[in-house]
Amino acid sequence: MAVSAIFGAKINRREDPRLITGTGSYTNDIVLPNLAYAVFLRSPHAHAKINKINTERAKQFPGVIAIVTGKDIGSQLNPVPCAWPVTGAEVKIPKYYPIAIDKVRYAGDPVAVIVATSPYEATDALEAIDVEYEPLPAIVGQEDASKPGAPQLYDDVPNNIAFHWKVTGGNVSDAFANSEVTIKERFVNQRLQPTALETRGAIAQYDPGSDTLTMWITTQNPHVHRLLLTLMTGIPEHKLRIISKDVGGGFGSKIPCYGPEAVVAFLAKKINVPIKWIEDRQENYQATVHGRDHVQYVELAGKNDGTITGIKVLAYANMGAWLSTAAPGVPTILFGLILPGAYKIPNVECEVYGVLTNTTGVDAYRGAGRPEATYIIERLVDIFAHKIGMDPAQVRLKNFISKDQFPYNTATGLAYDSGNYEGTLMKALGMIGYDDLRREQQKLRSEGKLVGIGISSYVEVCGLGPSAVVRATGFALGLWESAIVRVHPSGKVSVFTGGHPHGQGEETTFAQITASELGVPINDVEVIHGDTDRIPFGMGTYGSRTTPVAGGSIVVACRRIKDKGRKIAAHLLEAREEDIVFDSGKFFVSGSPGVSKSLAEVAWASYGAGGTEIPTGMEPGLESTAFYDPPSFVYPFGTHICLVEIDPESGQVHIKRYIAVDDCGRQVNPMIVEGQVHGGIAQGISQALWEEAIYDSNGNLLTATLSDYAVPTAAELPRYETSSTETPSPYHPLGLKGVGETGTIAATPAVVNAVCDALSPLGVENIDMPLRPDKIWRILKEKVVSK
Repeated sequence: MAVSAIFGAKINRREDPRLITGTGSYTNDIVLPNLAYAVFLRSPHAHAKINKINTERAKQFPGVIAIVTGKDIGSQLNPVPCAWPVTGAEVKIPKYYPIAIDKVRYAGDPVAVIVATSPYEATDALEAIDVEYEPLPAIVGQEDASKPGAPQLYDDVPNNIAFHWKVTGGNVSDAFANSEVTIKERFVNQRLQPTALETRGAIAQYDPGSDTLTMWITTQNPHVHRLLLTLMTGIPEHKLRIISKDVGGGFGSKIPCYGPEAVVAFLAKKINVPIKWIEDRQENYQATVHGRDHVQYVELAGKNDGTITGIKVLAYANMGAWLSTAAPGVPTILFGLILPGAYKIPNVECEVYGVLTNTTGVDAYRGAGRPEATYIIERLVDIFAHKIGMDPAQVRLKNFISKDQFPYNTATGLAYDSGNYEGTLMKALGMIGYDDLRREQQKLRSEGKLVGIGISSYVEVCGLGPSAVVRATGFALGLWESAIVRVHPSGKVSVFTGGHPHGQGEETTFAQITASELGVPINDVEVIHGDTDRIPFGMGTYGSRTTPVAGGSIVVACRRIKDKGRKIAAHLLEAREEDIVFDSGKFFVSGSPGVSKSLAEVAWASYGAGGTEIPTGMEPGLESTAFYDPPSFVYPFGTHICLVEIDPESGQVHIKRYIAVDDCGRQVNPMIVEGQVHGGIAQGISQALWEEAIYDSNGNLLTATLSDYAVPTAAELPRYETSSTETPSPYHPLGLKGVGETGTIAATPAVVNAVCDALSPLGVENIDMPLRPDKIWRILKEKVVSK
């Protein structure tokens, strides 16, 4: 674990110049000769039979090249696949086709597509398609949808229950039977609409000469996308190339493969015309997967001294109208297993129902299951502390897994790698001046001010693999990652990674890892990703896995290169291999650093391949391919503290201070780490205070534009006071953990705990998110009237 100057340095992101000067290359920037444009007609009904579709009038519009419906291509395209049918959950995957054939199941379900010479001509013709619908009763709430007699989305999914999953550890019944204190609450973790700056899109171009199809797609995982498109279209993998250059944000919404992408691929090949499809924002909100949407019945058992002895959760997860790519795994594996959080809770029970409704599909959204679990335990800890009259910080300290207990096996079967939970909490408490702040809070309350302090201590499971574990949960493939590291004859280095960064900064961090391992200048390293014809098969970027897992594959490949380079250097220096030392880009005989061969000299010799250059029988060249399958997950952790004041006249929440202390193991680039934390906190705060996808009872999305869906700007967000601790993971070759989702996981309960703390003198224990001013104002008025 030697640290060089380049590893751990705050180097500016190499990606940023092209991104902030408008010279990046996004999917919509791709222009091809004779490009046609696809526009989808989407259902205005959340639930309806399709009796008839008449496209004849639309076909007469100028510029129209083709119009197809679900019946036209239904037999030629397979249903949208689900890649994570969770083991032991009785998962029922309904047949959901790329274009609806005889029934629509959510407002926005595609029913036809027009291909025309311009997007405007396609949009004009769209209005001339006549669809005869027979409306059916719609159901949008998951609890109601799972009851007998509710409208059924699919005949083969009784009561709309797509899966039922349960995990139990310890003896929960005894824990509650013997408890001195119990807490019971109903939490709602509301539905959210991912709002990447770039909406989804796809371009497809067919080459009849080679019988190959090239697609440019907004995706977080090009090879996975290729595989899923192969399953839908029947186009062989080796005949399908996926290119994903710059991606303008994903947050999980660009993990899944969607039906329209398969339709674009199919039509481009069928009519031999390159086709582009790009969502507008309303289409993005209606048809790109949403996140969260849990109703949770939660219980905690404990003692009056602050010991937590058990927790029990019954969750209803709204899955929307179909099971998206990773959908079943999010509210089960990524949620239920991490419920104990940072605490040594011996008894845990979690039961989850995944329910289909007449709404947009729900899949991973930044944090994906971990925010929902952390919200439960961190809210329960605060409610428990209030009930027994103990400070929330002290309850956490009493129940934390201590640093000498790692690796730690939880009641749900996870093996936490390393941690110092007390360390991050104590550092955060010190930064905010906690004891003085509590005294100041009492003074301000006596003056009638509504001031609250919220703590959130989290741990998350991330760095997805390891393959043996995820395959046991039902995941379709392993979650290893791949890299090719190639040292050119001149000593310059190309890194081809199966990861696909799209805002996380890995073009920089991967270059830092490579430069550090090989002892070369960072400007001599290029990082290539996002093109299935250039990179090794990889699993992509999500679940805070890219730096730990894809970075791990780069480390392994670099070390193999050094191993081969050591053999070549020994040959050149006429020394024994075991006597060769590599340091700062040079190979030399131990004790004689003055006589050396640089990596570039060794690379040149490897390509020269003459008898005096490489040992007899050695393969020429200096590159390595590595598939890194991590031995375990990694578990970043930390504590966030939020200080709020509520305006009693308006109900407006003002965040006065926000402290974040995170531990993601060793940091390749602390500046990028801090940026990831900042972005995560913004999304976590936004869920707590503003964001919410809202449907009416007929299944119409009322928050279908940015005028209706509240996304904060910098003006609404506080200044963050950030710090970190460093607890390396013993399971990673560099001691790394993930950081992309930590802020989102920690921030939401910190803010809600602070608001509930501010209102606790009024007898308020819980408020469902988002904590908008009107909601708090009504609570304040009710409390005043009740007095």
